[in-house]
Amino acid sequence: MADEEFIRGGRELGQFLQGLPVKVEKNILRAALRAGVNEFKAEIKQNVPVDSGALRSSVKVSVKSKRGTVYAQVKVGGKKAPHAHLVEFGTKPHKIRAKKNHALAFGGAVIQEVDHPGAKPHPFVRPAFDSKSQAAIAATGNKIRERLTKEGIDVPAQESD
Repeated sequence: MADEEFIRGGRELGQFLQGLPVKVEKNILRAALRAGVNEFKAEIKQNVPVDSGALRSSVKVSVKSKRGTVYAQVKVGGKKAPHAHLVEFGTKPHKIRAKKNHALAFGGAVIQEVDHPGAKPHPFVRPAFDSKSQAAIAATGNKIRERLTKEGIDVPAQESD
């Protein structure tokens, strides 16, 4: 299946967008993809388990253009919460060892090594993508329709299934 056919009418939309000035096309696509990805962002933030709040506040959306293709993504983790993947997928039981010339302190005891029992997974990203895919597609289409109308281009109403 071609990328353009992921959404009904995608091929026609792609051909139509090719006729627009590049700057207008990029701006419309950036806004549309941001609207779609924000659907995922809201659901991820709602699903994320909260301890300190760092993981929830690390959820960010970015939209970029590279070689004429516009990309959107949701980023979770980074410097604020480097443990995001450990929460999503969990961990197996493992040993935590002190680094060279350092020690670990637990409950007043200083030790070199401790057995960690592991952590159960708490998926929050994948369930958001599973539950919000249709809403993201709809938001993207609505934003394209809105922006094309703003540019003075008549756009037919959205089809419903």
